[in-house]
Amino acid sequence: MAITSAICNSFKQEILVGTHNFTASSGNTFKIALYSSNSATLSKSTTAYTAPSDGTADPTNTYEVTSTSSGYTTGGNSLTSVTPVLSGDTACCKFSDTSWGSSASFTARGCLIYNSSASNKAVCAINFGSDKTVTSGTFTIQFPAQTAGNAIIQIA
Repeated sequence: MAITSAICNSFKQEILVGTHNFTASSGNTFKIALYSSNSATLSKSTTAYTAPSDGTADPTNTYEVTSTSSGYTTGGNSLTSVTPVLSGDTACCKFSDTSWGSSASFTARGCLIYNSSASNKAVCAINFGSDKTVTSGTFTIQFPAQTAGNAIIQIA
């Protein structure tokens, strides 16, 4: 079990049948859930976000960050989409940066971006490369530029 950074295979097929709409003002709602351990199983094979049976357990059954006294809510944050653009021949998607509270205390190893408007279907899994810890502070995810070679979601 591990977190492997990848665009989910199911997402690749779902975009061709119109499941996902990233348009900023009228699109779907996308969320980002954080996972506290590399023991979480997230990869190109992930098809959907699954809520832990007990969000306060440490660790939860899915290794999602616990929701007890941490400033984290099970299911993660809603993301604000920036309407996709072309960068050369590559379609690129970006989200606005997102943060968890000014008094958050938790450790995250990776995340899953998913479409909560479409049965929590998975978009991509991301391994942070190492544990990222916040103690009584703000935990922020900064998304890269919306350009080919940089954007978090790219179709070339």
